[in-house]
Amino acid sequence: MAAYLLDTHVLLWWLADPEQLSAKARTTIAAGSHAIYVSAAAAWEMAIKKGLGRLEFPGNLPDVLRREHIEVLPISLSHALAMADLPGHHRDPFDRIQIAQARLEELTLITRDPRISQYDVEVLEA
Repeated sequence: MAAYLLDTHVLLWWLADPEQLSAKARTTIAAGSHAIYVSAAAAWEMAIKKGLGRLEFPGNLPDVLRREHIEVLPISLSHALAMADLPGHHRDPFDRIQIAQARLEELTLITRDPRISQYDVEVLEA
């Protein structure tokens, strides 16, 4: 079974405005036949932006994720250490940890960030 990791913006679009996503991304997320993950780093990034007043998201996010059949991928020590082996194409630490997670867990990363495709990671265009 194929497995996918949603970039932070993909999760937000899926929850608030799925039409922003490509048809292929929407079909993949909605299919129910794939494992869909979101990194704990996405929640961390969202919480920081909410605290700065730059983002709103559901207060019951854990319940929403369960209802959407999206699993949370914790950040492990091996994920964090794998960031050191990534080239410097991207400086955003949240994206870098998601790239490391996708590589180590053999997940396809659903994103619209063109810099992510510079890494040795499977990408599905959001």
